Amino acid sequence: MAISVLDVRDSFAPQHVRVPAAAAVATSAAAATRRIPMTVVAAGLVGVVEAVGLLAVALTGLDGVLSATGRPAGWLVAGGLVLLSAWIVLCAGSGAALLDGTGRTLLMAVAYAEMLLITCLVVLATTEGVQNPTSLPLPALVLLALAVPVGKLLLAGAPSAACWAGQGPRTRARRPDPVQAHRLLATLTLCTIGAALCAVTILAPVKDGGATGPSSAVFTQD
Repeated sequence: MAISVLDVRDSFAPQHVRVPAAAAVATSAAAATRRIPMTVVAAGLVGVVEAVGLLAVALTGLDGVLSATGRPAGWLVAGGLVLLSAWIVLCAGSGAALLDGTGRTLLMAVAYAEMLLITCLVVLATTEGVQNPTSLPLPALVLLALAVPVGKLLLAGAPSAACWAGQGPRTRARRPDPVQAHRLLATLTLCTIGAALCAVTILAPVKDGGATGPSSAVFTQD
């Protein structure tokens, strides 16, 4: 039986549950101020820059391979391009995954695979007598090639990188779609681009016979 006003209130009304607001605010503030360690930034940039460098080397050397007199078979060229494309995607993707906080396993696996590939190439070059395409001696070339995967392993294996990967991906705040928020501006921009392209097509048409017409210059060979 209730003996006071407080007992009567507690007997009919639900109990008040206290929420630790200070802890929630501290947790959200800690998540908002989460910063990427420099080791993670360096490892991610190394992976992305390596992917860009591999792409540049592939585009530069592809013309020489296809125009060579003793070029390899077509299936070998296609297989090499597929493997090189996978290598480029893995390098860039592993670096981006580490920066995002998804994990460092992929980056370290790619680094170990690169070290294994370099080891196989060194053994092949020393046993089969493959000619060095560069002016650097073979030991210097091997050390230069090993610097990239070893550097990625050292950066990804740092305690700060392990702590960053252990925290998981970063929480992203939901942002409104800019197209939905500025639908009129997006429509006007698209119409302006379309009108500009139509104006260029109508006012500056391609002249007939520009590529098939006779050449005005005559080249003679002595």
